[in-house]
Amino acid sequence: MEDVTIDRIEAMDREALLALWRATFGAPPPKRLSRPFLRRFIAFELQARRHGGLSPAVQKKLVHIAAGKDRPKARRIHPGGRLIREWNGTSHVVDITETGYAWRGRAFRSLSAIAREITGAHWSGPRFFGLTGSGTR
Repeated sequence: MEDVTIDRIEAMDREALLALWRATFGAPPPKRLSRPFLRRFIAFELQARRHGGLSPAVQKKLVHIAAGKDRPKARRIHPGGRLIREWNGTSHVVDITETGYAWRGRAFRSLSAIAREITGAHWSGPRFFGLTGSGTR
Protein backbone atom coordinates (compact mmCIF):
# COMPACT_ATOMS: atom_id res chain seq x y z
CA MET A 1 0.00 0.00 0.00
CA GLU A 2 2.93 2.33 0.50
CA ASP A 3 3.41 2.78 -3.25
CA VAL A 4 -0.29 3.29 -4.12
CA THR A 5 -0.88 6.75 -5.51
CA ILE A 6 -4.04 8.62 -6.41
CA ASP A 7 -3.19 8.21 -10.10
CA ARG A 8 -2.90 4.45 -9.66
CA ILE A 9 -6.21 4.32 -7.80
CA GLU A 10 -7.86 6.31 -10.63
CA ALA A 11 -6.65 3.76 -13.17
CA MET A 12 -7.81 0.66 -11.24
CA ASP A 13 -10.73 -1.45 -12.40
CA ARG A 14 -13.40 -2.64 -9.98
CA GLU A 15 -11.65 -5.90 -9.06
CA ALA A 16 -8.41 -4.09 -8.24
CA LEU A 17 -10.33 -1.55 -6.13
CA LEU A 18 -12.07 -4.32 -4.20
CA ALA A 19 -8.72 -6.03 -3.55
CA LEU A 20 -7.19 -2.73 -2.40
CA TRP A 21 -10.17 -2.13 -0.11
CA ARG A 22 -9.65 -5.54 1.53
CA ALA A 23 -5.91 -4.84 1.92
CA THR A 24 -6.55 -1.37 3.32
CA PHE A 25 -9.38 -2.12 5.74
CA GLY A 26 -8.88 -5.84 6.39
CA ALA A 27 -12.49 -6.59 5.50
CA PRO A 28 -14.61 -6.83 2.38
CA PRO A 29 -16.25 -3.62 1.18
CA PRO A 30 -19.96 -3.01 1.64
CA LYS A 31 -22.01 -4.35 -1.26
CA ARG A 32 -22.95 -2.20 -4.25
CA LEU A 33 -20.45 0.62 -3.79
CA SER A 34 -19.76 2.42 -7.05
CA ARG A 35 -16.24 2.60 -8.48
CA PRO A 36 -16.05 6.39 -7.99
CA PHE A 37 -17.03 6.00 -4.34
CA LEU A 38 -14.55 3.16 -3.79
CA ARG A 39 -11.81 5.33 -5.31
CA ARG A 40 -12.63 8.36 -3.16
CA PHE A 41 -12.98 6.39 0.05
CA ILE A 42 -9.75 4.43 -0.42
CA ALA A 43 -7.82 7.54 -1.51
CA PHE A 44 -9.04 9.45 1.55
CA GLU A 45 -8.07 6.63 3.90
CA LEU A 46 -4.58 6.27 2.41
CA GLN A 47 -4.00 10.03 2.56
CA ALA A 48 -5.27 10.16 6.15
CA ARG A 49 -2.88 7.40 7.16
CA ARG A 50 0.07 9.10 5.46
CA HIS A 51 -0.66 12.62 6.70
CA GLY A 52 -2.13 12.07 10.13
CA GLY A 53 -5.87 12.01 9.45
CA LEU A 54 -8.42 14.39 10.87
CA SER A 55 -7.49 16.75 13.66
CA PRO A 56 -8.78 15.94 17.16
CA ALA A 57 -11.09 18.96 16.98
CA VAL A 58 -12.70 17.71 13.75
CA GLN A 59 -13.01 14.20 15.18
CA LYS A 60 -14.74 15.56 18.28
CA LYS A 61 -17.14 17.63 16.18
CA LEU A 62 -18.01 14.58 14.05
CA VAL A 63 -18.76 12.56 17.21
CA HIS A 64 -21.11 15.35 18.40
CA ILE A 65 -22.84 15.50 15.02
CA ALA A 66 -23.27 11.72 14.92
CA ALA A 67 -24.77 11.80 18.42
CA GLY A 68 -27.24 14.49 17.34
CA LYS A 69 -25.78 17.02 19.78
CA ASP A 70 -24.49 19.55 17.26
CA ARG A 71 -27.30 21.52 15.67
CA PRO A 72 -26.97 24.91 14.04
CA LYS A 73 -28.42 27.63 16.22
CA ALA A 74 -30.12 30.82 15.18
CA ARG A 75 -28.23 33.97 16.03
CA ARG A 76 -29.47 35.67 19.16
CA ILE A 77 -31.24 38.95 18.60
CA HIS A 78 -32.02 41.48 21.32
CA PRO A 79 -34.70 44.14 21.80
CA GLY A 80 -33.67 47.32 20.03
CA GLY A 81 -32.11 45.38 17.18
CA ARG A 82 -33.20 45.72 13.60
CA LEU A 83 -33.41 43.23 10.74
CA ILE A 84 -33.43 44.38 7.14
CA ARG A 85 -34.37 42.09 4.26
CA GLU A 86 -34.82 43.00 0.62
CA TRP A 87 -37.56 41.06 -1.14
CA ASN A 88 -38.60 41.66 -4.75
CA GLY A 89 -36.96 45.08 -4.82
CA THR A 90 -38.48 46.28 -1.53
CA SER A 91 -36.52 46.65 1.69
CA HIS A 92 -38.35 45.38 4.76
CA VAL A 93 -37.27 46.63 8.18
CA VAL A 94 -38.22 44.66 11.29
CA ASP A 95 -37.58 46.06 14.76
CA ILE A 96 -37.04 43.69 17.66
CA THR A 97 -39.14 44.69 20.66
CA GLU A 98 -39.47 43.40 24.23
CA THR A 99 -42.57 41.41 23.27
CA GLY A 100 -41.74 40.33 19.72
CA TYR A 101 -41.30 42.16 16.43
CA ALA A 102 -42.64 45.27 14.70
CA TRP A 103 -43.01 45.58 10.93
CA ARG A 104 -44.87 48.33 9.07
CA GLY A 105 -46.40 49.62 12.31
CA ARG A 106 -47.83 46.24 13.31
CA ALA A 107 -46.77 43.94 16.15
CA PHE A 108 -45.92 40.29 15.49
CA ARG A 109 -45.02 37.46 17.83
CA SER A 110 -42.84 35.62 15.31
CA LEU A 111 -40.53 36.32 12.40
CA SER A 112 -42.23 33.54 10.46
CA ALA A 113 -45.51 35.47 10.49
CA ILE A 114 -43.72 38.50 9.05
CA ALA A 115 -41.96 36.39 6.41
CA ARG A 116 -45.36 34.93 5.43
CA GLU A 117 -46.82 38.45 5.12
CA ILE A 118 -43.92 39.56 2.94
CA THR A 119 -43.73 36.53 0.65
CA GLY A 120 -47.22 35.08 0.75
CA ALA A 121 -45.66 31.66 1.43
CA HIS A 122 -44.64 29.72 4.51
CA TRP A 123 -41.03 30.50 5.43
CA SER A 124 -38.96 29.94 8.51
CA GLY A 125 -38.66 33.50 9.80
CA PRO A 126 -35.10 33.13 11.14
CA ARG A 127 -34.06 31.55 7.84
CA PHE A 128 -35.79 34.22 5.75
CA PHE A 129 -34.04 36.99 7.69
CA GLY A 130 -30.64 35.27 7.53
CA LEU A 131 -30.36 34.36 11.21
CA THR A 132 -29.57 30.70 10.52
CA GLY A 133 -26.77 29.30 8.40
CA SER A 134 -28.95 28.47 5.41
CA GLY A 135 -31.37 30.22 3.10
CA THR A 136 -31.32 33.36 1.05
CA ARG A 137 -29.65 36.36 2.59
